[in-house]
Amino acid sequence: MSPIFYVNSAPHIGHLYTAILCDASARFERLKGNQVLFTIGTDEHGLKIQKKATELNMDPKEMCDKNSEVFRRLFD
Repeated sequence: MSPIFYVNSAPHIGHLYTAILCDASARFERLKGNQVLFTIGTDEHGLKIQKKATELNMDPKEMCDKNSEVFRRLFD
């Protein structure tokens, strides 16, 4: 099971490390013949998002779109 990451800031090494561990686990289970659905994503709602957008003087949707794009590029 992989987490969903808050987009209140750019990804860091911990996000990448978690994604790599989840991917490796999914690949191992597939090698054993198990069916696996590997998903990973971002959480783009909540008070953390609103507070950070306010701090940055940005619209919450604009901030989410910008930061979630960085996460997508990382996970590609």
